[in-house]
Amino acid sequence: MAERAALEELVKLQGERVRGLKQQKASADLIEEEVGKLLKLKAQLGPDESKQKFVLKTPKGTRDYSPRQMAVREKVFDVIIRCFKRHGAEVIDTPVFELKETLMGKYGEDSKLIYDLKDQGGELLSLRYDLTVPFARYLAMNKLTNIKRYHIAKVYRRDNPAMTRGRYREFYQCDFDIAGNFDPMIPDAECLKIMCEILSSLQIGDFLVKVNDRRILDGMFAICGVSDSKFRTICSSVDKLDKVSWEEVKNEMVGEKGLAPEVADRIGDYVQQHGGVSLVEQLLQDPKLSQNKQALEGLGDLKLLFEYLTLFGIDDKISFDLSLARGLDYYTGVIYEAVLLQTPAQAGEEPLGVGSVAAGGRYDGLVGMFDPKGRKVPCVGLSIGVERIFSIVEQRLEALEEKVRTTETQVLVASAQKKLLEERLKLVSELWDAGIKAELLYKKNPKLLNQLQYCEEAGIPLVAIIGEQELKDGVIKLRSVTSREEVNVRREDLVEEIKRRTGQPLCIC
Repeated sequence: MAERAALEELVKLQGERVRGLKQQKASADLIEEEVGKLLKLKAQLGPDESKQKFVLKTPKGTRDYSPRQMAVREKVFDVIIRCFKRHGAEVIDTPVFELKETLMGKYGEDSKLIYDLKDQGGELLSLRYDLTVPFARYLAMNKLTNIKRYHIAKVYRRDNPAMTRGRYREFYQCDFDIAGNFDPMIPDAECLKIMCEILSSLQIGDFLVKVNDRRILDGMFAICGVSDSKFRTICSSVDKLDKVSWEEVKNEMVGEKGLAPEVADRIGDYVQQHGGVSLVEQLLQDPKLSQNKQALEGLGDLKLLFEYLTLFGIDDKISFDLSLARGLDYYTGVIYEAVLLQTPAQAGEEPLGVGSVAAGGRYDGLVGMFDPKGRKVPCVGLSIGVERIFSIVEQRLEALEEKVRTTETQVLVASAQKKLLEERLKLVSELWDAGIKAELLYKKNPKLLNQLQYCEEAGIPLVAIIGEQELKDGVIKLRSVTSREEVNVRREDLVEEIKRRTGQPLCIC
């Protein structure tokens, strides 16, 4: 240690000598010679292993959120939560990690994306992959057979992130689910109604909700000649049709999954079809598909679903799409996915999907997998892809250069003269006690101009100005930041006047 300290001192002295020569504008040769000596000393010194170097960054697939970004997120969450509550949902929460065995075998090929945690004293744990499987475990554990719930929380996937498209390894899901035995398709139709209400309220662009049924898919695979053992793996291939061409999907089925080319072609004849209730009726008359019991049940339920969607006034937003597969193993009936549409380049072209923003479906067997007696609780639900929505809203605000308020402050308590800190503190305390969102600058004698500029920058609409004359008269000068209009308000009337101007309820009932 002593030897290192001596070398550090020599490096310091030599560094000072080099800086001194440069200031004196010494000859280039002399400076070069002294720099050479400095470099040799630094080489002798070597790296200091006691000072660990680390990179300040967030882990791959995660991000921080600035106050501006959080303000946007809160507004989006508010729209979603208000809709969930409007439809009578209760809220629950579950642990961020589950027993590994709870999660395994529920997500098909995506099970490899589950984050496993290091053994912590005998329990093998994993971070939750979604909110649906923990919900099913919660129902079985608490012996619940009937609940309408929502849950907003973070989930984790060891996926390849695409940050600009709102695809992360840590992200929020906003789930709404209805559990219980009810008449067919009524809860399913309400879930689709909720999805449309939220996407319309967020005003993020035109969207289309694709609908299919797992029973139709399974029936279709059976009549096309797919063996039972390959149903799920072929299903995951079909699910990629929204991202890649049919030829690429067919090559994967035949080349990687060993499907016969003629079987793949028969599947292709079906999965490239999409439409409305007329397609459902057409498939009910299909000579092969109509002979499959599962497919027939699925088509019958879809026909009923379209009747309810018409009554809800959203049938124009729904498309029956035979390529929709939803890769998760636990779906048993109706499945759906909402995609945003981009405007076609040429008139007459079909709108193109630019990404999934919500999805869901029916999973009648999942709770029974956790129940010791295998008792089933039918469930149907939806999940809003908020990260994708956040990305879209952020991009739109940046393009419009729109200012986003990051605080909800209604009024700044300001002073027009010096030595009025005590009066500002008394007034701001009165406002806080009355439920007013108020601030003051943390200076004894701030300049009035600085206080007004702070309001403009922060978007604070009102300023309550205290001055010596106002104190004598028992009034407060209330200034509108945008119009610069000022009025004197009696101190006892100030709270009501601020509430009136900011649209806050005058009493809490």
